[in-house]
Amino acid sequence: MPKLARRITETSKKSFGMYARAAALGPAGDDLIHLELGKPIHDTPQHIKDAAIAALRAGKVHYGDLQGEPEFRAALANKLTAFNGLDYSPGEVLVTNGLTHASFAAFLALVDPGDEVILLEPYYPQHLGKIELAGGTVVTVPLDAEAGFSIRADWLEAAITPRTKMIVLVNPCNPTGRVYSPDELMALADVAIRHDLFVVSDEVYEFITFDDRRHTSIASLPGMRDRTVSMFAFTKSHAMDGWRLGYLAADAALMPGLMKITANDATHVNTFIQSGGLAAVTAGDGDAAEMVADDQGKRDLLVRALNQMPGVRCAPPEGTIYAFPDVRGTGRSSQALADALLEEARVVVEAGSFYGAAGEGYLRLCFGSVTHAELDEAITRLSRFFNTLA
Repeated sequence: MPKLARRITETSKKSFGMYARAAALGPAGDDLIHLELGKPIHDTPQHIKDAAIAALRAGKVHYGDLQGEPEFRAALANKLTAFNGLDYSPGEVLVTNGLTHASFAAFLALVDPGDEVILLEPYYPQHLGKIELAGGTVVTVPLDAEAGFSIRADWLEAAITPRTKMIVLVNPCNPTGRVYSPDELMALADVAIRHDLFVVSDEVYEFITFDDRRHTSIASLPGMRDRTVSMFAFTKSHAMDGWRLGYLAADAALMPGLMKITANDATHVNTFIQSGGLAAVTAGDGDAAEMVADDQGKRDLLVRALNQMPGVRCAPPEGTIYAFPDVRGTGRSSQALADALLEEARVVVEAGSFYGAAGEGYLRLCFGSVTHAELDEAITRLSRFFNTLA
């Protein structure tokens, strides 16, 4: 019998971490509180739903523009200028099926077999699998945990070889919750420019920042526009995870290559949901601001509680919907703790080691995926669990 392609058999198996383990319990997991999955608890705002419904009723159900509906791309280009400081024309915007699709297109279009791609660690695991499918070799460079998981340009520099092609950036960072400073980003940009590297920038949490921190798009820095693929989505900012709607911005010279991937694997994004996206982007950031305020309240509650638990220390995340507490004080591995929390406390969290070796000794807890009442109950269970370890 013919065999599967080596891009399948010789690459890492896709893992869903503790989410898969919890899901496998079926009805036996009905009492679990889920803090492992980055799924927004909020509903998509009604005006966005109404716009998509109106498009359906108006007969917007046929083939559309391969790159994305022109009016939608024009609105996205305006948003990129106003919010991100990025000067891209509508022709340099590509609408995708979520940020996952955007990153797949970027890796497939830019990475040759044997090219090395740097992931900052702890990393977002979904990027790793796509790099491997493109034939790339993943090289991990740790973030500086003792300095709040900051970017160390000298550590990046030490990892560069003649085969290095790209650096992948997630900012704000999943799983650590860092919002990188302009100085950190400039240091990374200097490395990319000096070694003539691409940067693929995952900015899905761009609107979710706390304590007056401001997100900076690395493509807005000098020398970075033409070498960066900047990727965004409505997933977290507008609670549209099930809509699968995202987009990327890149220099016009890269667009034919990126579209060679997207036009072949998906033709184009669903037409009527783009009308919902248009309603979201033209309404400004009010929807996101309301959700972020709710998330910040839950962040503060969770961080305060974690810091009162034996063996646990947690710096407030600067952005995203995740806390990343240091649990090394318990003397247990992060996976052992995640397993025990599932079995004994009935709270599902993700082990830090799921995000690479640099995540060992930490847990990732998603406060954005539950209601305030569910978070209160989760904190009660977590506190009881960690106090039994003391």
